[in-house]
Amino acid sequence: MTTDWREIDEAVRVPPGAAAMLSKRDPVSPHLIEDKDAGRASLKEDAEAIDALQDALWAEHTRALLVVLQGIDTSGKDGTVRGVFGPCGPLGVNVTPFGRPSEEELAHDYLWRIHGAVPKKGIIGVFNRSHYEDVLVVKVRKLAPAKVIEQRYEQINAFEKHLTENGVVVLKFMLHISKDEQKERLQARLDEPESNWKFNPADLDDRKLWDEYQTAYETALTRCSTAHAPWRVIPADKKWRRNAIIAAIVRGTLEEMAPAYPKPDWKAGDFKID
Repeated sequence: MTTDWREIDEAVRVPPGAAAMLSKRDPVSPHLIEDKDAGRASLKEDAEAIDALQDALWAEHTRALLVVLQGIDTSGKDGTVRGVFGPCGPLGVNVTPFGRPSEEELAHDYLWRIHGAVPKKGIIGVFNRSHYEDVLVVKVRKLAPAKVIEQRYEQINAFEKHLTENGVVVLKFMLHISKDEQKERLQARLDEPESNWKFNPADLDDRKLWDEYQTAYETALTRCSTAHAPWRVIPADKKWRRNAIIAAIVRGTLEEMAPAYPKPDWKAGDFKID
Protein backbone atom coordinates (compact mmCIF):
# COMPACT_ATOMS: atom_id res chain seq x y z
CA MET A 1 0.00 0.00 0.00
CA THR A 2 1.28 3.44 -0.86
CA THR A 3 1.45 5.78 2.13
CA ASP A 4 1.06 9.05 0.21
CA TRP A 5 -2.44 10.00 -0.87
CA ARG A 6 -0.96 11.99 -3.74
CA GLU A 7 0.41 8.79 -5.27
CA ILE A 8 -3.05 7.22 -5.12
CA ASP A 9 -4.57 10.39 -6.54
CA GLU A 10 -2.14 10.41 -9.45
CA ALA A 11 -2.90 6.76 -10.21
CA VAL A 12 -6.67 7.31 -10.46
CA ARG A 13 -6.70 10.77 -12.01
CA VAL A 14 -7.59 11.36 -15.66
CA PRO A 15 -4.91 13.79 -16.90
CA PRO A 16 -6.52 16.85 -18.55
CA GLY A 17 -6.27 16.59 -22.31
CA ALA A 18 -5.65 12.83 -22.26
CA ALA A 19 -8.01 9.99 -23.08
CA ALA A 20 -9.60 8.42 -20.01
CA MET A 21 -8.82 4.89 -21.27
CA LEU A 22 -11.61 3.51 -19.10
CA SER A 23 -11.45 0.03 -20.64
CA LYS A 24 -7.81 -0.27 -19.56
CA ARG A 25 -8.42 0.76 -15.95
CA ASP A 26 -8.64 -2.12 -13.49
CA PRO A 27 -11.85 -1.96 -11.39
CA VAL A 28 -10.04 -3.95 -8.67
CA SER A 29 -6.55 -2.33 -8.65
CA PRO A 30 -5.13 -4.28 -5.67
CA HIS A 31 -1.77 -2.50 -6.04
CA LEU A 32 -3.24 0.73 -4.70
CA ILE A 33 -4.24 -0.67 -1.31
CA GLU A 34 -3.33 -4.33 -0.93
CA ASP A 35 -4.39 -5.15 2.62
CA LYS A 36 -8.07 -5.06 3.57
CA ASP A 37 -7.47 -4.46 7.28
CA ALA A 38 -5.05 -1.65 6.51
CA GLY A 39 -7.55 -0.15 4.08
CA ARG A 40 -10.32 -0.19 6.65
CA ALA A 41 -8.02 1.30 9.27
CA SER A 42 -7.00 4.13 6.96
CA LEU A 43 -10.65 4.75 6.06
CA LYS A 44 -11.57 5.11 9.73
CA GLU A 45 -8.67 7.47 10.39
CA ASP A 46 -9.35 9.55 7.27
CA ALA A 47 -13.11 9.77 7.91
CA GLU A 48 -12.46 11.10 11.42
CA ALA A 49 -9.96 13.61 10.02
CA ILE A 50 -12.50 14.73 7.40
CA ASP A 51 -14.97 15.40 10.22
CA ALA A 52 -12.45 17.61 12.04
CA LEU A 53 -11.45 19.44 8.87
CA GLN A 54 -15.09 20.00 7.97
CA ASP A 55 -15.64 21.63 11.35
CA ALA A 56 -12.86 24.13 10.59
CA LEU A 57 -14.25 24.66 7.08
CA TRP A 58 -17.64 25.48 8.58
CA ALA A 59 -16.12 27.90 11.09
CA GLU A 60 -13.99 29.58 8.43
CA HIS A 61 -17.09 30.02 6.23
CA THR A 62 -15.28 31.28 3.14
CA ARG A 63 -15.01 28.21 0.88
CA ALA A 64 -16.84 24.99 0.08
CA LEU A 65 -16.03 21.50 -1.15
CA LEU A 66 -18.17 19.75 -3.76
CA VAL A 67 -17.78 15.97 -4.10
CA VAL A 68 -19.36 14.48 -7.23
CA LEU A 69 -20.09 10.74 -7.18
CA GLN A 70 -20.95 9.30 -10.57
CA GLY A 71 -21.29 5.65 -11.55
CA ILE A 72 -23.54 3.03 -13.04
CA ASP A 73 -26.16 1.21 -10.96
CA THR A 74 -24.69 -0.70 -7.97
CA SER A 75 -21.32 1.07 -8.24
CA GLY A 76 -21.67 2.19 -4.62
CA LYS A 77 -22.59 5.86 -4.47
CA ASP A 78 -24.73 5.44 -1.35
CA GLY A 79 -22.13 3.21 0.28
CA THR A 80 -19.44 5.79 -0.38
CA VAL A 81 -21.49 8.50 1.30
CA ARG A 82 -21.99 6.33 4.39
CA GLY A 83 -18.42 5.08 4.53
CA VAL A 84 -16.57 8.33 3.93
CA PHE A 85 -18.89 10.98 5.36
CA GLY A 86 -20.78 8.95 7.97
CA PRO A 87 -18.79 10.32 10.93
CA CYS A 88 -19.45 13.93 9.88
CA GLY A 89 -22.14 15.83 11.69
CA PRO A 90 -25.22 16.89 9.71
CA LEU A 91 -24.49 20.61 10.19
CA GLY A 92 -21.80 20.88 7.54
CA VAL A 93 -22.41 18.05 5.03
CA ASN A 94 -25.24 18.15 2.49
CA VAL A 95 -25.98 15.13 0.29
CA THR A 96 -28.06 15.71 -2.83
CA PRO A 97 -29.32 12.71 -4.84
CA PHE A 98 -30.27 13.57 -8.41
CA GLY A 99 -32.98 11.42 -9.96
CA ARG A 100 -35.33 11.96 -12.85
CA PRO A 101 -35.93 15.72 -13.29
CA SER A 102 -39.28 17.08 -12.13
CA GLU A 103 -41.57 19.08 -14.40
CA GLU A 104 -40.32 22.26 -12.75
CA GLU A 105 -36.71 21.29 -13.33
CA LEU A 106 -37.39 20.37 -16.95
CA ALA A 107 -38.88 23.82 -17.45
CA HIS A 108 -35.40 25.31 -16.86
CA ASP A 109 -31.99 24.67 -18.37
CA TYR A 110 -30.38 21.39 -17.28
CA LEU A 111 -27.89 23.07 -14.92
CA TRP A 112 -30.58 25.00 -13.03
CA ARG A 113 -31.28 22.29 -10.49
CA ILE A 114 -27.57 21.57 -10.13
CA HIS A 115 -26.55 25.14 -9.36
CA GLY A 116 -29.25 25.35 -6.72
CA ALA A 117 -27.66 22.41 -4.88
CA VAL A 118 -24.05 23.68 -4.96
CA PRO A 119 -22.81 23.82 -1.36
CA LYS A 120 -22.74 27.13 0.45
CA LYS A 121 -19.57 28.49 2.04
CA GLY A 122 -18.47 26.28 4.90
CA ILE A 123 -20.24 23.18 3.57
CA ILE A 124 -19.13 19.88 2.08
CA GLY A 125 -21.68 19.06 -0.60
CA VAL A 126 -21.98 15.55 -2.00
CA PHE A 127 -23.77 14.90 -5.30
CA ASN A 128 -25.14 11.37 -5.69
CA ARG A 129 -25.32 11.48 -9.49
CA SER A 130 -24.98 14.94 -10.98
CA HIS A 131 -25.08 17.19 -14.03
CA TYR A 132 -23.18 14.44 -15.85
CA GLU A 133 -26.43 12.51 -16.18
CA ASP A 134 -27.17 14.98 -18.98
CA VAL A 135 -24.27 13.64 -21.05
CA LEU A 136 -24.63 10.03 -19.90
CA VAL A 137 -28.16 8.64 -19.54
CA VAL A 138 -29.54 11.45 -21.70
CA LYS A 139 -27.03 10.56 -24.39
CA VAL A 140 -27.45 6.79 -24.19
CA ARG A 141 -31.24 6.99 -24.06
CA LYS A 142 -31.27 9.66 -26.78
CA LEU A 143 -33.39 11.99 -24.65
CA ALA A 144 -31.91 15.07 -26.34
CA PRO A 145 -30.55 15.78 -29.82
CA ALA A 146 -26.90 14.87 -30.40
CA LYS A 147 -26.08 18.49 -31.23
CA VAL A 148 -27.48 19.65 -27.89
CA ILE A 149 -25.53 17.03 -25.95
CA GLU A 150 -22.32 17.93 -27.79
CA GLN A 151 -22.60 21.51 -26.53
CA ARG A 152 -22.90 20.39 -22.94
CA TYR A 153 -19.32 19.24 -22.40
CA GLU A 154 -17.93 22.76 -22.70
CA GLN A 155 -20.90 24.18 -20.82
CA ILE A 156 -20.14 21.82 -17.93
CA ASN A 157 -16.45 22.73 -18.01
CA ALA A 158 -17.35 26.43 -17.89
CA PHE A 159 -19.82 25.84 -15.05
CA GLU A 160 -17.23 23.99 -12.97
CA LYS A 161 -14.62 26.66 -13.68
CA HIS A 162 -17.07 29.28 -12.46
CA LEU A 163 -17.51 27.32 -9.23
CA THR A 164 -13.78 26.90 -8.62
CA GLU A 165 -13.16 30.60 -9.27
CA ASN A 166 -15.78 31.40 -6.64
CA GLY A 167 -14.46 29.35 -3.74
CA VAL A 168 -15.85 25.88 -4.46
CA VAL A 169 -13.26 23.12 -4.75
CA VAL A 170 -14.60 20.34 -7.00
CA LEU A 171 -13.70 16.65 -6.58
CA LYS A 172 -15.19 14.30 -9.18
CA PHE A 173 -15.15 10.53 -8.66
CA MET A 174 -16.32 7.98 -11.23
CA LEU A 175 -16.97 4.67 -9.43
CA HIS A 176 -15.65 2.07 -11.86
CA ILE A 177 -17.00 -1.47 -11.49
CA SER A 178 -16.87 -4.47 -13.81
CA LYS A 179 -19.89 -5.96 -15.53
CA ASP A 180 -19.41 -9.20 -13.59
CA GLU A 181 -19.40 -7.35 -10.27
CA GLN A 182 -22.57 -5.49 -11.20
CA LYS A 183 -24.23 -8.83 -11.98
CA GLU A 184 -23.35 -10.13 -8.51
CA ARG A 185 -24.67 -7.03 -6.79
CA LEU A 186 -27.92 -7.03 -8.74
CA GLN A 187 -28.39 -10.72 -7.98
CA ALA A 188 -27.79 -10.06 -4.28
CA ARG A 189 -30.61 -7.53 -4.33
CA LEU A 190 -32.91 -10.26 -5.59
CA ASP A 191 -31.64 -13.00 -3.28
CA GLU A 192 -31.52 -11.07 0.00
CA PRO A 193 -35.00 -10.09 1.28
CA GLU A 194 -33.65 -7.08 3.17
CA SER A 195 -32.16 -5.80 -0.08
CA ASN A 196 -35.20 -6.35 -2.30
CA TRP A 197 -36.21 -2.72 -1.96
CA LYS A 198 -33.00 -1.69 -3.73
CA PHE A 199 -33.83 -3.67 -6.86
CA ASN A 200 -35.25 -1.69 -9.76
CA PRO A 201 -36.25 -3.64 -12.90
CA ALA A 202 -35.14 -0.62 -14.95
CA ASP A 203 -31.56 -1.41 -13.89
CA LEU A 204 -31.73 -4.47 -16.12
CA ASP A 205 -32.66 -2.29 -19.08
CA ASP A 206 -29.61 -0.13 -18.45
CA ARG A 207 -27.44 -3.23 -18.08
CA LYS A 208 -28.35 -4.20 -21.64
CA LEU A 209 -26.81 -0.88 -22.67
CA TRP A 210 -23.55 -1.52 -20.82
CA ASP A 211 -21.29 -0.86 -23.82
CA GLU A 212 -23.14 2.32 -24.71
CA TYR A 213 -22.75 3.62 -21.16
CA GLN A 214 -19.04 2.79 -21.11
CA THR A 215 -18.60 4.76 -24.34
CA ALA A 216 -20.56 7.69 -22.93
CA TYR A 217 -18.44 7.66 -19.76
CA GLU A 218 -15.24 7.53 -21.80
CA THR A 219 -16.29 10.66 -23.67
CA ALA A 220 -17.43 12.54 -20.57
CA LEU A 221 -14.30 11.68 -18.58
CA THR A 222 -12.02 12.64 -21.45
CA ARG A 223 -13.81 15.85 -22.41
CA CYS A 224 -14.46 17.08 -18.87
CA SER A 225 -11.29 16.26 -16.95
CA THR A 226 -9.82 19.73 -16.59
CA ALA A 227 -7.06 21.37 -14.60
CA HIS A 228 -9.65 23.04 -12.36
CA ALA A 229 -11.84 19.93 -11.93
CA PRO A 230 -10.14 16.68 -12.99
CA TRP A 231 -11.88 13.32 -12.92
CA ARG A 232 -10.72 10.43 -10.75
CA VAL A 233 -11.64 6.88 -11.81
CA ILE A 234 -12.02 4.87 -8.60
CA PRO A 235 -11.72 1.06 -8.69
CA ALA A 236 -15.02 0.04 -7.11
CA ASP A 237 -15.23 -3.76 -7.32
CA LYS A 238 -14.07 -3.88 -3.69
CA LYS A 239 -16.18 -1.60 -1.54
CA TRP A 240 -13.59 -1.17 1.21
CA ARG A 241 -10.89 -0.16 -1.30
CA ARG A 242 -13.24 2.26 -3.06
CA ASN A 243 -14.07 4.01 0.21
CA ALA A 244 -10.47 4.06 1.44
CA ILE A 245 -9.21 5.66 -1.78
CA ILE A 246 -11.90 8.33 -1.85
CA ALA A 247 -11.48 9.13 1.85
CA ALA A 248 -7.72 9.54 1.39
CA ILE A 249 -8.20 11.97 -1.50
CA VAL A 250 -10.94 13.96 0.25
CA ARG A 251 -8.83 14.25 3.40
CA GLY A 252 -5.73 15.22 1.43
CA THR A 253 -7.66 17.85 -0.49
CA LEU A 254 -9.11 19.35 2.68
CA GLU A 255 -5.67 19.42 4.29
CA GLU A 256 -4.33 21.29 1.27
CA MET A 257 -7.23 23.74 1.57
CA ALA A 258 -6.10 24.16 5.20
CA PRO A 259 -9.31 25.63 6.66
CA ALA A 260 -8.60 27.64 9.78
CA TYR A 261 -10.74 28.67 12.72
CA PRO A 262 -11.24 32.46 12.63
CA LYS A 263 -9.66 34.51 15.35
CA PRO A 264 -12.16 36.56 17.38
CA ASP A 265 -11.76 40.34 17.64
CA TRP A 266 -11.83 40.12 21.42
CA LYS A 267 -9.68 38.68 24.23
CA ALA A 268 -10.87 36.24 26.84
CA GLY A 269 -9.64 38.57 29.54
CA ASP A 270 -12.07 41.23 28.38
CA PHE A 271 -15.01 39.30 29.82
CA LYS A 272 -16.07 38.09 33.20
CA ILE A 273 -18.74 35.44 33.55
CA ASP A 274 -20.52 35.58 36.90
